[in-house]
Amino acid sequence: MIDEIQVQNLALIRDAVLEPACGLTVLTGETGAGKTALLSALKLLMGERADKSLVRDGTESLQVSGRFFLRRRPMADDATDNAAAEDPDPESAAAVADEADEAEEVELVAQRRVRADGRSRVSIDGSMASVKDLARQVAPSIDLCGQHEHQRLLNPATHAELLDAWAGPVAQDALTSYREALAAAQAAEKELARIRDAAASSSAQLDDARFTLRRIDDVSPEAGEYEALAADLEKAEHAESLARAANGAYAALSDEDGAIDSLASAIAALDGGARYDSELAPLAQSLREAGYVLEDVAREALDYRDAIDFDADTLAAQQERMAALQGLLRTYGPRMEDVLAAREQAADLVSMVDEGAEREKAAQAAVERAEAALAEAAATLDEARREAAPRFGQAVTAHMNRLEMGGAELVCDVAPLPRASWTRAGSSAVEFLFRPGASMQARPLARIASGGEVSRVMLAVKVALGAVDAVDTLVFDEVDAGVGGSVANALADVLADLATTHQVIVVTHLAQVAVRGQSHYLVRKEPGADGAPETHLTPLAAEDRPAEIARMLSGDITETSLAHARELLAHHA
Repeated sequence: MIDEIQVQNLALIRDAVLEPACGLTVLTGETGAGKTALLSALKLLMGERADKSLVRDGTESLQVSGRFFLRRRPMADDATDNAAAEDPDPESAAAVADEADEAEEVELVAQRRVRADGRSRVSIDGSMASVKDLARQVAPSIDLCGQHEHQRLLNPATHAELLDAWAGPVAQDALTSYREALAAAQAAEKELARIRDAAASSSAQLDDARFTLRRIDDVSPEAGEYEALAADLEKAEHAESLARAANGAYAALSDEDGAIDSLASAIAALDGGARYDSELAPLAQSLREAGYVLEDVAREALDYRDAIDFDADTLAAQQERMAALQGLLRTYGPRMEDVLAAREQAADLVSMVDEGAEREKAAQAAVERAEAALAEAAATLDEARREAAPRFGQAVTAHMNRLEMGGAELVCDVAPLPRASWTRAGSSAVEFLFRPGASMQARPLARIASGGEVSRVMLAVKVALGAVDAVDTLVFDEVDAGVGGSVANALADVLADLATTHQVIVVTHLAQVAVRGQSHYLVRKEPGADGAPETHLTPLAAEDRPAEIARMLSGDITETSLAHARELLAHHA
């Protein structure tokens, strides 16, 4: 959801701030006032390529900043039932909306600066970022409806995702099972290819593997052996020095007139003095405790000396073993873990050649089992989509009929794909087609000529999706193109319905739509201080809205049009 957008020096805009409502926000104003510039600002925050011609004349750069609250929406379990009905149950729809409202929201602040030379800088939450970061983090939460290059709806690759979301747990669970089966089949196929590649290895590769296996097995190293042997050798090679050190420590402590005897003399002296001054008693006790420690050290030093057993044959054997291990480390190291890994790899290659036929047969059987499970999961997914497709088309068409689109309908086509074309998106191609009339051919949405017509189809789809739609904000630019009379009232009703589950921003020329806005901005063009035209964006207070609605109704502000405007606003308050 968009919380706030700030625009400086973009086209005719010198400085503008837009704070759209959570529901429906309307932008009105004379043609040519600069409403499209606001959409250009939003596109920049969505990661569109920067155009230096957007920089206001006489300025060095433009800047667009936005604060967004990006919501992670949970899928509603009852989405299928709600969307399938032409008039969803209000209580159930409200429950879905409440569940979406409880989803976690993450605040994100993005800024983009475009210089007059075309260079662009991006920051997200105060840190440098790229245009790709904007496209990845901001763009998925916003649909610009009426601008062909930005409509997710015109991209058939998104249609399966929309249908699955609308169909609810039946399709979503089937898709999860299908993806797990697809991953298992791909892993089995990869293993089979590895075995076949190994079987086709050259004789030189096989000879190298056999030599590696034989050389390592001749030494037969074990995990942790090298470190333990290095520690033992360090002691064995310096046994004489270690024995001399332990014996010297023992003698210094325990020999006549050694440290222990000297300590005993000091204790006796303090005990004698303590008969006359009790303050010396604690000192004598401290020395006694130190004496206990010295006696323990002396005893352990003697045990260590006596335990040293130098054996020249054992030392020679250990040195020979160490040389063998170090030879392996030089060739296959630097760590013993690398040596063991090389041995395992060589053994695997030799085994795959020596037992190639059996291993290939087992891998082939695993592929066949995985493919059978995948085919079953794909059939379940395709069935769920085929069952939901006509109901989704009917639900969207019902909203298109509300918009009086001349008998047009949305057709949801589900076509099976060849196995080689299966992806994580599924085993079938899902595409939304537009049929202008009952006797006419259904065509891809991208081939609809009218931008307003595309926008109204998008509007119908979004209302049908309701709270399960992953997009938070919808911006409609041409949705009221060529619309008037009863269609205008229907359009306003549908937009108001959509605003209960989405944040909706509408650029409109229809008073019937404008009066439904929870937030109303007036876009007007006026001469600036330097005489150059400037676009101003002004939020209209309740007392200012009747005049703008009156202008939209009749072109002039008269008592009659003002009365009519106040009546419309009061009716939809």
